[in-house]
Amino acid sequence: MNKPAVVLLSGGLDSATALAVARHEGYACHALSFRYGQRHSLELTCAERLARRMGVVEHKIADIDLRLFGGSALTADIDVPKDRSTDQMGEGIPITYVPARNTIFLSFALAWAEVLGASDLFIGVNALDYSGYPDCRPEYIAAFERMANLATRAGVEGATRIVVHTPLIHMTKAQIIRTGLDLGVDYKLTISCYDPHKDGHPCGLCDACRLREKGFAELGVPDPALA
Repeated sequence: MNKPAVVLLSGGLDSATALAVARHEGYACHALSFRYGQRHSLELTCAERLARRMGVVEHKIADIDLRLFGGSALTADIDVPKDRSTDQMGEGIPITYVPARNTIFLSFALAWAEVLGASDLFIGVNALDYSGYPDCRPEYIAAFERMANLATRAGVEGATRIVVHTPLIHMTKAQIIRTGLDLGVDYKLTISCYDPHKDGHPCGLCDACRLREKGFAELGVPDPALA
């Protein structure tokens, strides 16, 4: 019987690839997504399609409302930055950062993992081609993993050790895409855009769109989501 794992699935390119890696490594994948007050629900539609296509054991969508706090262009009435250069994207922490989001998401994943008897969490964070988010760094993941093993019954009793898997953390966006293509990910089912048009097409100008475009361009293959 395959070991269970909880995989955070946003509906984006990175999380779809992380799910493919977990599945390839033989885990029985339980996908977890969030309706957290984000600007658009299209990513949840993509997450549901990916979960069905990629054969997860179960897909849950947790409802939390981070608009209560705001503080981000994704959870408040703040304009999403557009048309920034790669150099500009590398300067500071952008307003699209959602305060403590990965900590909140990983905590939910940890709770479900305890119920499942799972010791493995997967998250598609990346520390190379990313927009400067503090909760995408290796030192953050290591700190959360240490905390998880102090905060759970399984960790305290020594029954198992919680491991937070970050298979994409040291990859460029092109390497992530190549990995996903090799594992059969259909990127047409994903969306990366922070501020898509009403018809669902990506804006093509936000940081997430620019990083995605850069990855496909470096790889020399077309983005199927734009076909």
